[in-house]
Amino acid sequence: MVVIFGEKLAGVDYQTRLGVYAIVSRETGEVCLVQAPNGAWLLPGGEIDPGESQEIALKRELIEELGAECELEHYFGQADEYFYSSHRDKYFYNPAYIYSVSANFTQTPLEDFNHIEWFDAKTALTKLKRGSHRWGLEQWLGQ
Repeated sequence: MVVIFGEKLAGVDYQTRLGVYAIVSRETGEVCLVQAPNGAWLLPGGEIDPGESQEIALKRELIEELGAECELEHYFGQADEYFYSSHRDKYFYNPAYIYSVSANFTQTPLEDFNHIEWFDAKTALTKLKRGSHRWGLEQWLGQ
C-alpha cells in the first residue's frame, strides 16, 4: 500500500526525489527531529543517491545528520508526496520510505547546518512539515 500526500497539479513538471527517513527514538518515547536551514522540521533521512539501497542511504544520512550509526528495525511503508519547495523553487514528487531504527550516536554530525532536537511524539506530530513524515510517525505510534 502506498499513501499519497499533496496534490499532483496538471501541467507541472515534478522532479522525482526518492527519500528514506527514520523514526529515531529514546526509551522515554521521545523522537528525534531535524530542523533544516529553512526552518522546516523533518524526520532524519534524505535523498537516496543513484545506486544506493534504502538501507545504505539511510545509514549514510543518519551519519551525516545525526552522527549516528543505525540498524533498521521496522519498515512502515511508502508515503508519496507532491509539494513545492520555495527554498529550492521547484516542484517535487517525493516517494518516502519510512523505517524505525536503533541508533548509536558515535560522532559529531558531518552536516553542521541542521538543528537536532528531541520531542515527545505528540509534539513532534505537530512540528513535522511533511504529511508523509507525520504518517510515518503515526504508524510508529500505532505499532
